[in-house]
Amino acid sequence: MLPATLKLCCGISHQHLRKLTGLQRPAVGVFGKEMSKLILKTPNGFPNIPESLQKIICTKLGINTVPDTRETSMPSSQELFYFSQAEDTLHSAICMLQQDGWQAETQQENGDWILSKTFPRIGKVFRAEAVIDSPPEHIYSQLFEKLEQMDRWNPSISKVQILQRIGRNTLLTREITAQIPSNMVSQRDFVSVRHCYRKGSSLYLIGTATDSQLMPPQKGTIRAEVGLTCIVLRPIDGESGKTHFTWLLSLDLKGWIPQSVTDQALSKSQADFIKHLRRHLSSRENIC
Repeated sequence: MLPATLKLCCGISHQHLRKLTGLQRPAVGVFGKEMSKLILKTPNGFPNIPESLQKIICTKLGINTVPDTRETSMPSSQELFYFSQAEDTLHSAICMLQQDGWQAETQQENGDWILSKTFPRIGKVFRAEAVIDSPPEHIYSQLFEKLEQMDRWNPSISKVQILQRIGRNTLLTREITAQIPSNMVSQRDFVSVRHCYRKGSSLYLIGTATDSQLMPPQKGTIRAEVGLTCIVLRPIDGESGKTHFTWLLSLDLKGWIPQSVTDQALSKSQADFIKHLRRHLSSRENIC
């Protein structure tokens, strides 16, 4: 576990992730706890290091060399894996956003764009660009803090469940699509790890497919997979109360679906989602 934790700590030290404290604190905290476990498991500490220096190291790491038999809240190896998935997904999304060569799929009458680009090992990724008349924090609240209420305003969603909360900014979720006769794709469910990052005034809401014993595949429902989803919320300079909304989306819907149908369904789902989100945000009961 210690090598994996150290790898995660080193990974989040990359230049583009240094300001993203969402993973830094839990990763560094877990590293200290893992060091504590290692020290406690070693009867004589580290014999090649003077005892005075060992005490200094323990003090700096916040390690108590006296065993504490009380229960402590400590991330499991599975939770560390979720953190690692989130970090990898964010890294991939940032790299994609910095690349050129995006091709226009559709342009909406209101100025929204749906674009796409094919990436190695990932496949086709769709990118929505829009300006929404609502501040980033309000949109974040609806898409992350109030995630389980999404089915109230998004008719394409039947249910969203939070299976597990991991710290303040990480969720394990299950999302079930609605069974709508006119849909090109039948009902699916997704199990994902979701995480919120803050970088300056921008918010990153990322997600990717994962496995969980809390929600194994259900009989009669096709388990699809989120390859990558990343919503970036940025305030617009000089336009208070507006947000530049960018959304990367890559899904594997599973089943026997022609790629052309999948592409059409995904681009339409992004346009529809933004339409429903705007309507929800503009309603009187969601202003406050």
